[in-house]
Amino acid sequence: MSSMIETPALLYPVILPVSRTDRHLKGRDKVQALSRLARSALTLSCRRSGLRLNTLPKDERGVPLPVDGIHWSLTHKSNVVGGVAAPFPVGLDLETLRPVSDALLAKVADADEWRLVGDDRQRHFFRFWTAKEAVLKAVGRGMAGLSRCRVTAVVDDTRMMLAYDDTPWPVNHFWFDGHVAAITPHRLDVSWALIDGSGPGPTP
Repeated sequence: MSSMIETPALLYPVILPVSRTDRHLKGRDKVQALSRLARSALTLSCRRSGLRLNTLPKDERGVPLPVDGIHWSLTHKSNVVGGVAAPFPVGLDLETLRPVSDALLAKVADADEWRLVGDDRQRHFFRFWTAKEAVLKAVGRGMAGLSRCRVTAVVDDTRMMLAYDDTPWPVNHFWFDGHVAAITPHRLDVSWALIDGSGPGPTP
């Protein structure tokens, strides 16, 4: 029988840099290296949260499954990876900031959502993208659920509200070194750990 899990006082997502050697890997070797590093970030998140994950099972669609009530989420790009554990469904995503096409702007959000940020769509594109990815991970859905996930409010540079169907989902953002990360914090404050010797970068 599983013991009761004590909810941490904070949520502890961990972000790690990819080594120069691993950045130059290709194909399956690159995917495996990023996966190993993301799991290292998850281990650090567990340690900071006082949680334990002995296995990391997934379902037939590759969706992470909770273990004894502990939920987990991984994310990786070529230069950085991240991991988080929590005693509730959680989603973590990150992206490298770069210019995007009008077609991608239209894909990630509709006109009503974009009105929440005025004309500054390039700056907010990856906020919207990572926020929706984080929510879809938390609900166990892939990008097929994108049309059911909407931005409903932009609070400030680090907080926004989304809805998946009729369920509200708060999302917190973290800006660093040309990247932005998003997490579904529920009601917890978030303590981001960027393990590379630098602190949070300014918002772009």
